[in-house]
Amino acid sequence: MRDEDIQETRVKLSAQQHAQLARRSQQGIVQVLGAQGVLALVAVLITYGVAGLTAALSAAIGAGAYFVPNALFALRLLAGLWRGAPANAATFLVGEAFKLGSALVLLGLAAWQYHAWLVWPALLFGLVAVLKGYVLLLAIGRLP
Repeated sequence: MRDEDIQETRVKLSAQQHAQLARRSQQGIVQVLGAQGVLALVAVLITYGVAGLTAALSAAIGAGAYFVPNALFALRLLAGLWRGAPANAATFLVGEAFKLGSALVLLGLAAWQYHAWLVWPALLFGLVAVLKGYVLLLAIGRLP
């Protein structure tokens, strides 16, 4: 494809459409992050009720190992939306790599530092609960 052909096929958004898309993107990011936080809390409370404090702390570590890097990445995306910066696939890829790498590092640190009392099923329950935050939005019909 030639450059001229690419220019002709690009979608042109008005300022109002661009602002509406940015607002919807911001809401979506905040909703997904909120759903992940709610599921993390629910996982910790369920684990506490079923298996006690040590397991609940393990679930909190598992949830936090993904939630914290994801929240930082979400803040980075929101900052770009607030500045009005154009979306960049490379920035998104680097952010995703940072998020996943940070989660792995945090899980590794937890295993190394707290191996004496860490409850692995609870940790995995907390981790999976946060990973499924989007499913909660899907279930209640609040997809961004």
